Amino acid sequence: MNDKILKTLEFHKIIAELEGFAASSLGIDRIKALLPSVSSEEVVKMQDETDEAAHVLRLKGHAPLSGIYNIQPHIRRAEIGGVLNAVELGQTASTIHTSRMMKQFIEELLENEVEIPILEEKARRIFPLTELEHKIKQAVDEGGDILDSASETLRSVRQQQRRNERRIRERLESYTRSSNAQKMLSDAIITIRNDRYVIPVKQEYRSHYGGIVHDQSASGQTLFIEPQAVVELNNELKELQMREKAEIDRILAELSNEVAEYANELLVIVETMGDMDFIFAKARYAKEKKLTRPSINNKGIIRLHEARHPLIPIDEVVANDVILGTDYTTIVITGPNTGGKTITLKTVGLCTLMGQAGLHIPAQEGSEIAVFKQVFADIGDEQSIEQSLSTFSSHMVNIVQILQQVDHESLVLFDELGSGTDPQEGSALAISILDDVYQRGARVIATTHYPELKAYGYNRPGVTNASVEFDVETLRPTYRLLIGVPGRSNAFEISKRLGLSEAVIAKAKSMIDTESNEVENMIASLEKSRREAEEQYEEAHDYLKHAEKLHRDLQQQMIEFYDHKQKLYEKAEGKAAELVEKAKEEAEQVMKELRQMRLESGAQVKEHELIEARRKLDLAVPTLHKQKDQPIAKAKKRELQPGDEVKVTTFGQSGQLLEKTGEQEWQVQIGIMKMKVKEKDLEFIKSEPKKEAKPLATIKGKDYHVSLELDLRGERYENAILKVEKYIDDALLAGYPRVSIIHGKGTGALRTGVSEYLKQHRSVKRIRLGEAGEGGSGVTVVEFK
Repeated sequence: MNDKILKTLEFHKIIAELEGFAASSLGIDRIKALLPSVSSEEVVKMQDETDEAAHVLRLKGHAPLSGIYNIQPHIRRAEIGGVLNAVELGQTASTIHTSRMMKQFIEELLENEVEIPILEEKARRIFPLTELEHKIKQAVDEGGDILDSASETLRSVRQQQRRNERRIRERLESYTRSSNAQKMLSDAIITIRNDRYVIPVKQEYRSHYGGIVHDQSASGQTLFIEPQAVVELNNELKELQMREKAEIDRILAELSNEVAEYANELLVIVETMGDMDFIFAKARYAKEKKLTRPSINNKGIIRLHEARHPLIPIDEVVANDVILGTDYTTIVITGPNTGGKTITLKTVGLCTLMGQAGLHIPAQEGSEIAVFKQVFADIGDEQSIEQSLSTFSSHMVNIVQILQQVDHESLVLFDELGSGTDPQEGSALAISILDDVYQRGARVIATTHYPELKAYGYNRPGVTNASVEFDVETLRPTYRLLIGVPGRSNAFEISKRLGLSEAVIAKAKSMIDTESNEVENMIASLEKSRREAEEQYEEAHDYLKHAEKLHRDLQQQMIEFYDHKQKLYEKAEGKAAELVEKAKEEAEQVMKELRQMRLESGAQVKEHELIEARRKLDLAVPTLHKQKDQPIAKAKKRELQPGDEVKVTTFGQSGQLLEKTGEQEWQVQIGIMKMKVKEKDLEFIKSEPKKEAKPLATIKGKDYHVSLELDLRGERYENAILKVEKYIDDALLAGYPRVSIIHGKGTGALRTGVSEYLKQHRSVKRIRLGEAGEGGSGVTVVEFK
């Protein structure tokens, strides 16, 4: 990719934005060097890197990357025997610490079975130099100062320094607090000159204190004198300071040697952390800009869903779908200069460059880009003052250079192709250029305002027209790209809206040839048809979503119904068994008493009669035949076919086979329901005669099925009760176990009327007001018997 194309498409602005998401100069250096790759394998790898980091950010929200420094120069200097200062050592320790935290961070993700092979491989390269980090941190603080804990010698020397300084201050403070201090001293303070403690003495009293003069004021009236009494103490302090410096130099040299010993490991850490910073910068940029990962191909196919220009604020930009390289390889965007065409070119170009640079793109999930060897663009005002070239000439210089290099692995973007010269010649030249580029197999998007190119899109295979929508009502472009619809000038409509008289407009229309009028009318018709198709699609989409929701609700209700029915059967049998068992116990007691009576009084009750009565009592115990345990009758076993009538053993219901949806799964129509059922749960009943299979019921639309809710808001009382009556009947026929009636809160009159009616209905088991998530007192939930 040449620099001119990157500048034309403003790729450098993307890079500048990306730099703001790096945590260190290491990441920034890599971002500045980022260029689109022309290797499919490399592009996929870079996209994988960004995707992994984006996945980590979605899970954790951050990555521990603060505290990285480019310590490569420090390491190199330490290797050749140089001594690092405290700041450089502090930066080294900070980088080691961050690398260790990052390694631990990645390992924790891997323990949670997060798949991040690229980051895992990079983390594996990091050698945790914990001992070196602790040694440096023990000696150097975050501000780059040497700590007392660096060595026992340094601690001892500094303690002596502090004691000595305290003695010097005490001695000098005795001078500043004396009775004649106000007369002899310019100011009652202690200060430092030439690293020695002094007091400001007036010129005329210099002999009173003796000692050494280290400085004087600008006027010469004040002398900064080290009194004779503290000269020896200052000498001792100076010696201690020299010892301190020597110990610090020794410590720094020792730590620098340690750094040199681990030079190779540290260089790997720097390289790896720079990569990590770069990868996570791309991911943070993608998160901030709401970018997504595109699919990559080398077939020249571009498929962008709701693509937007990344440099335009997301709340202002208009997203568009762009498809190129499938049924057509050239898009000609026609229409007046009303805005949007150039943005479309730059959007496609930038999405391609960003994708090939391993960045996610400003488009929806499922978008796809191709890897091009070259991207060419002739966009914007190319007038060259320096070369005394007109706009047309400058454009042609660019186009000539493009035609010299373009091939089947190129993406070419032409803005206002053929403009700047005679319209007839310009349009002919534009068509010839497009033909030449098309024949070389390149992918092309060109904008033009020449009407002659509208027909070009229809007459050439592999070429399609497009336009940017213009709202005549507001006299503003909507910036929506309409592929397949050529642009029209809208000059007459705009003039009319701006107040130009009908007579002038009519005369202007009469001057346009019939063919042009027909083309404009055709375009207007296409736009109208497109709008109608979009409206119908939206309406159909809403119906489909409603129908799918209804199907799911019905299926769930049906499952609940059969489960409930089976539980009721089991409960009833249990209750009956309890009663019979109790009766058997009572009967047994009666039989004992009868036998006792027969023995005692000789009653004429025969033993076989007692046994027969006992047998009849045993036969009275009910037996529950669970539907789910019924075996499939072997006599009926056969290969199932679409149209067969079958029994669904799990529900105990008959249905009709529609189609086989899996190896051992069928779609079955049970009443108005279509369900997927395992073949082992189907029992063949009979086959249908060879004719067109008709479902038991057909859902024709929203008005033909029974909804799970009835909305009465806004209805008059009498009409509402009639609707409730019909709705309850329909719901009972549909087999619903419960429904909801929405009457709103209002005055409560409608709710009261509906409640009174439902309480008297013979099929209503109970009613209740809705809960908080169901609509509260504005909804009545009805459960049927």
